[in-house]
Amino acid sequence: MMPFLIALLSALAPLIAMASERFAGLNPCALCLWQRWPYWVAAGLALLAYVLPRRLMFGLVALALLTTGAIGALHVGVEQKWWPSPLPECSAPTAGQARTVDEMLQSMTLKPSKPCDEPAYLIEGLPVSMAEMNLIYALLLAGFVIWASRRPS
Repeated sequence: MMPFLIALLSALAPLIAMASERFAGLNPCALCLWQRWPYWVAAGLALLAYVLPRRLMFGLVALALLTTGAIGALHVGVEQKWWPSPLPECSAPTAGQARTVDEMLQSMTLKPSKPCDEPAYLIEGLPVSMAEMNLIYALLLAGFVIWASRRPS
C-alpha cells in the first residue's frame, strides 16, 4: 500500500500544476516544466517497489524528489533575483536573427513563454509562489519517503 501512496503523492504535484494551467490560467515557465519530470520518475520508481527491493526503490524515489526540490530552490532564487536562470528559455524573447517584422512574427511561438523570474501565485493573498510550494512539497514528501523506507513492510 505504501508504494502506491507514494506514487500517488508524487504524481499529485505535476497534476496540480497542470490543473492550475488549465483552470487557473497560470502559464508555466521553463523551470516550472523542468520541476515536473522528477515527480513522474518518483511515481514510477515507487510503483517498482512492488517488484524490486523496497528500500532501494524508496531511496531512489527520495533522490528524485530531492532533485525536483533542488530545481525548485534554483527557481525560487531566480524569482527572488538572487541569480539568473541557467536556462536560455527563461529570458524574455528577443528578435534573434530576424531582419524584418515579418521574420520576427514567424519566429514567435504560438503561446508566449513566461519569464522564470516572474513568480506565479496559485492562491490569491498567499505570498507563496508555485516554485516555493514545489520546494516545500518536495522536501516534505522526500522526508516522508525516507521515513517510510525505514519502516518494516
